[in-house]
Amino acid sequence: MNDIALGCVAVLGLLLFGLGLSVSMTRFRERTTAGCADDPGNLLHKLVRAHGNTAEYAPFLAVLFLFLGARSPSAVTVSLMVIATACRCLLVVGLLAFPTMAKPNPLRLVGALGTYGTGIGLCLALMR
Repeated sequence: MNDIALGCVAVLGLLLFGLGLSVSMTRFRERTTAGCADDPGNLLHKLVRAHGNTAEYAPFLAVLFLFLGARSPSAVTVSLMVIATACRCLLVVGLLAFPTMAKPNPLRLVGALGTYGTGIGLCLALMR
């Protein structure tokens, strides 16, 4: 198994579970058991969105990383794994670090486009 692939899976897992814990802690602190304000500048709203978005992409990326990582991946494939992981992190920072989600920002753009591009590239790597 490729160590870099495993490291990328670990980062995705920490991102997913760390965001889940952050949502739970913020809900507890705000005494909110369900839902969140419909305000794109609200911290809980941003955390819920970041966690949801991560939960949509991280599991499939992890499966791709593990499958491809177990098959002596090429340097290009390993690079795609690293870039995909970095893009997932950038997207989360782009969602949380800016005052509101109502306006686009460069980190979200790079994170999203990078996720799509690397995800497609990794899927294509399955077919070789």
